[in-house]
Amino acid sequence: MALTAPASAFARIAQLAADRRVHKAFKWLHLHEHQMLRWQANLVRVPAPPFGEGPRAQWLCERFRELGLEEVHLDAIGNAIAVRKATAHEAGDRQRVLLSAHIDTVFPPDTPIECKVEDVRIQAPGACDNGAGVVCMLAMAAALAHAGIEHGRDLMFAGNVGEEGDGNLRGMRHLYESPGFRESIAAHIVLDGAGHEVAITHALGSRRFLVTVRGPGGHSWTDAGRPNPIVALSRAIARLSEVDLTAAPRTTVNVGTIEGGTAINAIPEQASARLDFRSVDGEQLIRLEVELYRAVEDAVMAANRETGHTDKDGLSFSIEEIGSRPAGQLAEDSVLYETLRAVDRHLNIRTEPRIASTDANIPVSLGVPAVSLGGGGEGGGIHTRSEWYDARGRVLGLRRVLLLLLALAGC
Repeated sequence: MALTAPASAFARIAQLAADRRVHKAFKWLHLHEHQMLRWQANLVRVPAPPFGEGPRAQWLCERFRELGLEEVHLDAIGNAIAVRKATAHEAGDRQRVLLSAHIDTVFPPDTPIECKVEDVRIQAPGACDNGAGVVCMLAMAAALAHAGIEHGRDLMFAGNVGEEGDGNLRGMRHLYESPGFRESIAAHIVLDGAGHEVAITHALGSRRFLVTVRGPGGHSWTDAGRPNPIVALSRAIARLSEVDLTAAPRTTVNVGTIEGGTAINAIPEQASARLDFRSVDGEQLIRLEVELYRAVEDAVMAANRETGHTDKDGLSFSIEEIGSRPAGQLAEDSVLYETLRAVDRHLNIRTEPRIASTDANIPVSLGVPAVSLGGGGEGGGIHTRSEWYDARGRVLGLRRVLLLLLALAGC
């Protein structure tokens, strides 16, 4: 059964917010900031580097069990999953509302983790991204349990892996590639970072490539005249940078890394570069991929031709896709968007729709209503070892998420 909007979303939210059980849940959120800070500090002390999130996923499963959630388990890729069952499903409606927060960080395994807590401020790698999101998810489960709130749809909680960097959204992809999963989700709320006003409603698509040019190499003097992989790769990058994107929907090209060579007096045997394409329009990403292949192939062929070599004894190349995030957007007339605006109006929040790349890219691209929200409070120094989170004002963000969650779950 699809989500249906009430005659007046704002009236529905006002009625929901006036319920004594919802007030009881609000009170828990207001009185338990120190509990949430303890969760956050303990969470960030458990390393969760890319492809090494296992210990943190286990930690999260323990918290799920303590909060009385059911079906707690790690799935095949390492996502921590739990469910809060509906009291009584509406006739014919077995869909769920999914609340998720990624548990991985950008920091490599050997990163020192020093967690400093002063009053309501935490400084540590990953304290905000995504300590704030994960703790918001736990707070929802705790407040619901404390208040004894009933709802008509199951609530699914997921601490997913693989959101950052080379993770390529692998945790979220795994969920939505499971048979029947997409059809089972009525709406999906992604919790990512801090804040209470921003709503990521447009999924920023991206494609990432590793380009490698190889050659025979040699001595800079005695083997002068052999084709140089760095030169050829540089020519390809220069040509790609000249692609006119002014008339397209916002699209960007970035060369993030370039590597190659062993010594100043040696013709390199290999050169490589990592490129990141981003756009709100998936067609532009396809266009850039075509341009990339043309630029690299033409540069390699030209280098071989100029030096009298062929692809057998001269330069060769490979292009490997190392990341892909689909674009999409939440429809403005969707029930999820309408309900979010009603919640924000009730809480006197000015909704700020934004474009970004988050776990919500996957469901939105598949037609599942999804939005990415902050977990309240403020943060900064994101993706640095000096990352920080300040919990002042967190409760407003928590109320926002709770009201939205309950409205979607048929409270």
